Amino acid sequence: MAAISGLMRVMEKAARKAGQRLRRDFGEVEHLQVSRKGPADFVSKADQASERTLWDELRVARPDWGFVLEEGGVIEGDPTKPRFIIDPLDGTSNFLHGIPHFAISIAVQEPALDGKGPDGSGWGDVTAGIVYQPVTDESFWAEKSRGAWLQDRRLRVSARRHLDESLIATGIPFSGRGDMGEWTRIYHELAPRVAGIRRFGAASLDLAWVAAGRYDGFWESSLESYDTAAGCLLVREAGGFVSDYRGRSLPICAETVLAGNDALHSKLHKLVAGALKAG
Repeated sequence: MAAISGLMRVMEKAARKAGQRLRRDFGEVEHLQVSRKGPADFVSKADQASERTLWDELRVARPDWGFVLEEGGVIEGDPTKPRFIIDPLDGTSNFLHGIPHFAISIAVQEPALDGKGPDGSGWGDVTAGIVYQPVTDESFWAEKSRGAWLQDRRLRVSARRHLDESLIATGIPFSGRGDMGEWTRIYHELAPRVAGIRRFGAASLDLAWVAAGRYDGFWESSLESYDTAAGCLLVREAGGFVSDYRGRSLPICAETVLAGNDALHSKLHKLVAGALKAG
């Protein structure tokens, strides 16, 4: 097993502390007070408390770093230092409906060396990430050039080479979010060619499961950086490929994301491109 860096220990400690409260609140989910933030986008007190715990823990450890928070937005830090990208509760709808499939996602992104970055944001590579699933107590983590891990077990993407043997994950547009026409075209192109398609409702875990070889591929659009930042690094460090639908390998693919091993990513990209062109 690779030695865990001090930074990763800080991130895992924060995730586990926030996860303890999420587990407790999940056990009493029917009593949670829920406020409506937008169409089909519910924010619970548990979500807010998780974010506050992560913020408190990470701010103490790295007081001059910036943050990108799902609820709190962008908090600027020293522009020469990295920033944390945090989703305190990915899979909120699952959580609120008593479905035990949700996670905490934390990633570290470095400032771009040229001040621009490949996407023009001023930010560069993601160098550390963790996706923690509180119910199963599974900690998926990765650091750039040091591999991807589940606890102390090295992760590798699946070795399947054929689509008809492959299980593919996705996210389905809902309540005004995402392009249902685009998704439907891709689905119709992929579904007859693969062994199955799954939609579990937490993109960070979908990507972590691609890294672990549980899924063979993944596609989704209209996500945010906090949904995918840690997951993109996990897949890459597990030997897989992540791109947008155009085939660009950005540090964080969120607006559109396509992931898999080398052989399947190529095949999936060809089919997705064909579906979009037909549209």
